[in-house]
Amino acid sequence: MRYLPLHDRDRSEMLAAIGAPSVDALFSDVPADALLTEPIAELPPHASELAVERHMQRLAGRNVSAGSVPFFLGAGAYRHHVPASVDHLIQRGEFLTAYTPYQPEIAQGTLQMLFEFQTQVARLFGCEVANASMYDGSTAAWEAVTMARRITKRNKTVIADGLHPHYVSSITTMARFTQDRIDYAPPALSPDCAIAELAARIDEETSCVLVQYPDILGRLPDLAALAEAAHEKGAMLVAVVTEPVALGAIASPGELGADIVVGEGQALGVGLQFGGPYLGLFACREKHLRQMPGRVCGETVDADGKRGFVLTLSTREQHIRREKATSNICTNSGLCALAFSIHMTLLGERGLRALAAENHRLACIAADRLAQVPGVSLLNESFFNEFCLVLDRNARQVVRELAAKDVLAGVSLGRLYPGDDALSRGLLVAVTETTTEEDIEALASALEEIVA
Repeated sequence: MRYLPLHDRDRSEMLAAIGAPSVDALFSDVPADALLTEPIAELPPHASELAVERHMQRLAGRNVSAGSVPFFLGAGAYRHHVPASVDHLIQRGEFLTAYTPYQPEIAQGTLQMLFEFQTQVARLFGCEVANASMYDGSTAAWEAVTMARRITKRNKTVIADGLHPHYVSSITTMARFTQDRIDYAPPALSPDCAIAELAARIDEETSCVLVQYPDILGRLPDLAALAEAAHEKGAMLVAVVTEPVALGAIASPGELGADIVVGEGQALGVGLQFGGPYLGLFACREKHLRQMPGRVCGETVDADGKRGFVLTLSTREQHIRREKATSNICTNSGLCALAFSIHMTLLGERGLRALAAENHRLACIAADRLAQVPGVSLLNESFFNEFCLVLDRNARQVVRELAAKDVLAGVSLGRLYPGDDALSRGLLVAVTETTTEEDIEALASALEEIVA
């Protein structure tokens, strides 16, 4: 039974107070085609608990799990093997039920874990400091834009064409409510990252340049050259990493000159989880520490000289006045951060490098084999574990036909860039350590049947 304590009069008074004519008006920013006009047909209006459980189980049975068929989906969310010990440890009561360390004296375990997490992220990204996690990669990217504006006192953001379109969407949505100007255009099906053209868009009004590394097409942009171009104009370089395992094989963004590095931590310890919850990563130069959003945990000693952990920096709205806050993010993905940290600890530096090497080895095998299929060509000149294929026909339809053959072939660019005919033939293929050579052959054989 529904529990709705408010009466029509209560609702009318609240709507009048905020100046909205109706409850529906509160959803005016949601596209009309995304709103339901009638109840969901698959869900009955009334049933017993047992009947609902059976019905939901039948619906769930129609899903195809990532591990049950050859799986090549990526584009910002990656299937990696998560050791069973990660799930076991994060479900310990002292971690699973902890919300956030408002009272440090009784949250030492959580604070210590976040302290170690910060250290791991800072080392992974090649930066001096990192915060205690954020919501996800896309919102972390937006926070980097606002941080760069505060530091440079400029409001123009130049976005490389290879930034994930969902990240671009998050940034442009938030920029509607600020003074930030966004300079962005979708990518072309080209192996060239066009760094010179991107650098030419940087001017004296630019606060930062955002570039994904590796980018949405799997390409590896020259961050060092871009950092030099940005710094010459007084702008900052923000690097976005959606596949942190890549940093076990390629140079870190901080090492190449990035001022702020953000990313998505899902690939380590978290799992696909139907798209969330995920884990935002954020790191920067130490000189910019006080402008970094979120929270920072630090190590200290107590009155007896014993080691302890504290919240060193919390410049968010719940702790300081709104006008002085660096962010309105009011929590962090603590349990996901714990999973990330445990997985990183289990791997260690050697394990991460070995994992990255295996990802790249299998990706090279896949790229070589798939490029032999008639009607298929490999776009990339370099890549880590994800690359772009160019097909002779619409890739979105090919993905659907392959799914009917129980092969999840990848992500079509037509799905990420709907309505862009120039990109409609692009197919992103991701290969991780969970992919077998049999899976690769199954994809190649199915492609040969469909594309040829």
